[in-house]
Amino acid sequence: MKKFAFLFIFVFPLIAPAQNPDSAWFMNNYTKKEVSIPMRDGVKLFTSIYIPKDQSEKHPILLTRTPYSVGPYGKNFKAYWRFYMMRYCKENYIMVNQDVRGKYMSEGSFEVVRPFNPNKKTDKDIDEASDSYDTIDWLIKNIDNNNGNVGAIGISFPGFFATMVALSGHPALKAVSPQAPVTDRFFGDDDHHNGVLMLMDAFDFQVVYGFTAPSHAPSTEGTQGSLRIQAQDNYDYYLKLGALPNFTKLSGDTMKFWTDMMNHPNLDEWWKARDARSGIKNVKPAMLITGGLFDAEDGYGAWNTYKALVKQSPATASKLIIGPWYHGQWASHDGTHLGNVQFGSNTSLYYQDLEVPFFNYYLKGEGTDDLSKATIFFSGENQWRRFAEWPVSNAKLTPVYLQQNGKLSFTPANSKPISFDSYISDPAKPVPYAEKVHSARTIEYMDDDQRFAARRTDVLTYDSGILSDDITVAGPVTADLMVSLSNTDADFVVKLIDVFPDDTPVDTATRYPMGGYQMLVRAEIMRGKFRNSFEKPMAFIPNQPTEVKYRMPDVAHTFKKGHKLMIQIQSSWFPLTDLNPQKFLDNINKATNADFVKETIKVYHNSSKIILPVIK
Repeated sequence: MKKFAFLFIFVFPLIAPAQNPDSAWFMNNYTKKEVSIPMRDGVKLFTSIYIPKDQSEKHPILLTRTPYSVGPYGKNFKAYWRFYMMRYCKENYIMVNQDVRGKYMSEGSFEVVRPFNPNKKTDKDIDEASDSYDTIDWLIKNIDNNNGNVGAIGISFPGFFATMVALSGHPALKAVSPQAPVTDRFFGDDDHHNGVLMLMDAFDFQVVYGFTAPSHAPSTEGTQGSLRIQAQDNYDYYLKLGALPNFTKLSGDTMKFWTDMMNHPNLDEWWKARDARSGIKNVKPAMLITGGLFDAEDGYGAWNTYKALVKQSPATASKLIIGPWYHGQWASHDGTHLGNVQFGSNTSLYYQDLEVPFFNYYLKGEGTDDLSKATIFFSGENQWRRFAEWPVSNAKLTPVYLQQNGKLSFTPANSKPISFDSYISDPAKPVPYAEKVHSARTIEYMDDDQRFAARRTDVLTYDSGILSDDITVAGPVTADLMVSLSNTDADFVVKLIDVFPDDTPVDTATRYPMGGYQMLVRAEIMRGKFRNSFEKPMAFIPNQPTEVKYRMPDVAHTFKKGHKLMIQIQSSWFPLTDLNPQKFLDNINKATNADFVKETIKVYHNSSKIILPVIK
């Protein structure tokens, strides 16, 4: 699901006409106030405030800063009754929504992931943290009947702004929940994974939907994209477009962030300044980081914002909750499944029953904070587990080795002479990321059936055979491959897969045949030229065995007894990611159609392994 689709589900319903019985209660018990709050540099940010009429007690403030509009503007109310946030309204929270700088009705210039500035010296030195501080300060001093306690919350891009609120340092700020926060757009969020462009998400979000187009704020109208894609088959459409300069031409002259990305192909200071983790130090408010195991957009942000808090701000009361969700699913009414995979309960409601008491404790002084440091749902077994730390320090790093005849083994075999599997990677016929024809990127590909890929000759497939015991994996997985190439560069996609028993019954909800289902548990891509350094890419020497080792995102999954553990390896994942020309270029973003070549790739047995963090 693209972020635009996320907005359609979680923002547009909030401005729908009142149809829910709770709507009458909300409008009878709340008043709406719209203000423009001055920042230290004189720029005014449009803010919509919903205030309880109840005067029997003072109320906490819950702030969301968003680039997606605080609408509806004027007398109409935001439809909280369609969203679990209504629970905060029933708790008599003062609900505050703000258009961030340069978006919709706020003045100023918008910058995508404005870098955090730790050394502000004048009123002209602003960032999202300073805008957050000035906003909180104004609210505390100007909104009647508030109790002096402020919290902040946000999903996706508003999750990034929630992180910046946490870095504001305002003493009234007591609790913050960045949820699927945009965190590092080079290593793992929307635009790139390990420096590989997430083609569909980046192009659709920035160019087609125009999120990074210049704004004309103040305005109730959002920015518009420079392109409308009518194609029903996105695989075919993107393949015909070819090399990235062809995409850049379509972006026009106004998509500054797209152009900036094209000019920064490697990790450099420009990217490092936009890593939201850089300012996570001595964070004062309690933090609740929320994310999804199967979040296709910002799954990286949740895990790694939490890890940065633990490492860089150890005194902070930091909590992590990760469930089996697509992007934002924890905020929906239905967390029972994703695609064909069922989770055994409504995991979204379970989460919401944890989040609201967290804020009540820190903002209202009610109840206790009894959340574990990490509350993680394990797919496969469909159980929540609580941990005193994450990653789990007592996890046993367990290699599983690639062997001949498509086998996996937990012990290396003696293979003399050295053996390998090979395949031809052809950029003209890349491996699709999903089986069916789609016009837009799907949300369910994150746990989708991989049998379609296993049938291709350019995908290597290895399995463990039927497991005699459960295997529970908890934490980041490491791919450690020994490969050789006929040319000078290649991408590597490693997939960790749970193969269901052949007698698994058809799913009653979707009617999908689950016998032999190859459930994607985790997959990640690595651009080979970055194997030694993301700052200084290096060509491969043709036909010379070379190690490509990289860390994949965290996993929380139990491979049940009677299932199989499977690994798939391929060199394209299209059009989810951009294509590697398969010859070394310092800037693939400047490649031409003529640069793309076929390549023979060898993966060597035994010296190639996947390292799993296994717990009991």
